[in-house]
Order: sequence, then structure tokens, then C-alpha cells
Amino acid sequence: MNQPVPENHKSRVRNDLFDKRKGFDLGRPAIVFILWYFLKCIFFLSPLPWPARFKTFLLRLFGAKIGRGVYWKPRVNIHIPWNLTVGDFTWIGEEVCIINFAPVTIGAHGCISQRAFICSGNHDYRSPDMAYRHAPIVIEDGVWIGAGSFVGPGVTVGTDAVITAMSLANRSLPSGWVYGGQPCQPIRRRWPAE
Repeated sequence: MNQPVPENHKSRVRNDLFDKRKGFDLGRPAIVFILWYFLKCIFFLSPLPWPARFKTFLLRLFGAKIGRGVYWKPRVNIHIPWNLTVGDFTWIGEEVCIINFAPVTIGAHGCISQRAFICSGNHDYRSPDMAYRHAPIVIEDGVWIGAGSFVGPGVTVGTDAVITAMSLANRSLPSGWVYGGQPCQPIRRRWPAE
């Protein structure tokens, strides 16, 4: 399938060689994914405030592990529910996007604020064919991910950490700190008495 590179092509990148089957397993038959996508469009991506319990029911039906009292705002985009775990009493804000080609675990009593982007999927920029390079994300208990923040593949955000709005977490962050910036840097301890 190697096609000749046109003479005027100066880049080493060859998207025409990308194989979507290499390095990625959906984990369920395609028909299950299609059914999920249809229901997601109606009940999750909708601006209507469908009941959180109903959304939790649908996610569990598709294999997600969802704790008690999880609150889902409208327009939440979850790509693969069977790769999602959310602990008890966590809040998921409006327009949160969870691209979970690898597992995403969100602990209990956390908050993922509006338009946060949790992305365990990636491509290997060092490979000319841009092969997949996915890695799990773990967001531990009591974490607050601020509005518009990005958490990337392979990142663990430690217990009680805070990522301020519009920040980039591209490496793991230890527990108990407030982080901000692009990339995230420690600002101060979350609990001043420590």
C-alpha cells in the first residue's frame, strides 16, 4: 500500500499510510459502538438537562463503572463508555469531552469543570504514519479540573490536586497541590494547614 511520494512533498509525514486498526481495539462490536453513539447524541450531547440518574443508567448499560450520586451536566461527550470509571459523588460539567481510547478513571468527590478535555488518545508524531499512541488517565479522589483544562494521555492527577482553568496537564501531578499554566506548574498547597 506504499504509494510513491509526490516530488513536491517535503514532509516525512505520510497520513496515507495510517492504519486505524493498528494500536487500537474498540473493545466491543461496531454495532454496540454505533448504538452508543446514537444514544450519546440524544441524551448526552443534547442541551436538554436529562436526569443524571438516567445518564448513569445508560453508561452502566454500556459497561461504564459509575459510582453513586454522579452528576452529569448537558453536552458531555464520552467516546467509549466501557473505558470509563467514575467514583461516587463526582460532578461532570457542561461540554466536558472525554476521549477515552485508553481507560479513563475519575475518582470520587471530584469535579471536572466546563469544557475540560480529558484525552487518553493520541498519535505518535515521531512515526511518519502517525500511528496511535494511547495511554490511560487516572484522576484520583477529590481532584478539581478547572474549566477549559486539558489532561493528556498517561497522566495521573494525584488526590486533592486542583488544575486551574485553561491549564495543560501533560505529565503526572502529585497530590494536594494547586497547579496552573501551560504546562502545569505547582502554585501552592491546596490545604494551607499542610
